[in-house]
Amino acid sequence: MHKEFLKYFLNFPVITRRDWLKIFGFSTLSSLAFQKSFAGEETRKIHLSTSNPSPYWTSQNPFAYEPQKLPLIRLNDRPIVLETPREFFQFPFTPNAAFYVRYHLDGIPNSIDLSKWRLYLEGNFANPISFSFADLLTQFDPVSVVAVNQCSGNSRSRFFPRVPGAQWGNGAMGNAKWTGVRLMDVLQKAKIKPNTVQIQFQGFDYGRSPEGTPAHAFIKSLDRNDPILEETILAYAMNGEPLPLLNGFPLRLVVPGKFATYWIKHLTWIRALDTPDTNFWMKTAYRIPKTNRNSIAFEEYQKNTPIETIPIGDIQMPVRSFIIQPTGDVKLVEKMEVQVKGIAFSGYGGIVKVEFSADGGSHWQEATLERDLGKYSFRLWHLNWTPSKPGEYLLASRAWDVKGNTQPTTPIWNPGGYCWNTIEIQKVWVGKYA
Repeated sequence: MHKEFLKYFLNFPVITRRDWLKIFGFSTLSSLAFQKSFAGEETRKIHLSTSNPSPYWTSQNPFAYEPQKLPLIRLNDRPIVLETPREFFQFPFTPNAAFYVRYHLDGIPNSIDLSKWRLYLEGNFANPISFSFADLLTQFDPVSVVAVNQCSGNSRSRFFPRVPGAQWGNGAMGNAKWTGVRLMDVLQKAKIKPNTVQIQFQGFDYGRSPEGTPAHAFIKSLDRNDPILEETILAYAMNGEPLPLLNGFPLRLVVPGKFATYWIKHLTWIRALDTPDTNFWMKTAYRIPKTNRNSIAFEEYQKNTPIETIPIGDIQMPVRSFIIQPTGDVKLVEKMEVQVKGIAFSGYGGIVKVEFSADGGSHWQEATLERDLGKYSFRLWHLNWTPSKPGEYLLASRAWDVKGNTQPTTPIWNPGGYCWNTIEIQKVWVGKYA
């Protein structure tokens, strides 16, 4: 693995969007689309639609091409926000070219000069140090983890009353095999001082506001005593290939079980802090109520009732499950068996059970779990179901994780639109057998 990566990166010390076509192979159709984008033409729009879209999966136009990406659902141009269409969740690993993209700032690097790029360890270290990309590949043992990357606001469009922010359907997530080096191995080289309270992370993307303002840099911190640091890696590969530029090339922080706001892209600075981080992205943004399910009543919020909040990094992603097939686009036929397929995951550990209902949750039956790829991974599941008569059916799924957590039937609300994990309902229509 290391020799292959060194061969790629040493031959292409300055990686631009155009260079990716030279390094990696794409399908003919995708290559033509990418070549046009790289040539400086406007991002192409294609118009896809479904006859009966699910209210919980975004199917709106326009779909958009971006470098190294298949057509994804565009929610925003600046900064780039792209959602993964539903069909790509049929697989245990989300294809890199279909993996969603979420930026907070519009200063996205268009090229990375790996001959100059460094990872800097600064602050409360006894031995502040920097590493080249080659150092990371040669001085540390490689490790891999399969983990779900999910935006904190995934499914935000479900919140009522509506809250500000990207109005995601269910596609702000993806599952990948991430390969890199252990964060703790790197930190040990710099020798963390005993009075360190947090580890801070910052990427190479930036905003156009002055330094020190919220819109200049996206910065997140994790507590020094958080056990997840032992499982965190600095990833340079995704599903066996170098990270796509829009997913964090050349290095991304991977924090299994945590929401993606902590998975810093284009990671360039790691700092040891001897006082808690008070930057905007920790003190003000991405905070959730310290309540059951991190939910509050909208009426209480309107009263400006003081509510204690915590950083969203203080929790793991709640358990979720989704029905991927059938979609509701095609009418089923009575007394004909159909295989229902879906995915489930939890930031609190592996999935141990998934149940399926064909009547909106009144009756449940256990589904078959497929291969276990790790406690932070998607777990595929399936069940064969035969509708007994024509009419409308409300399909639902719910999952359990190893901690005994399951999905609720009632919705939540918080002003950030975070942590949605209510049971999903998929409406399908069954026709009479002719």
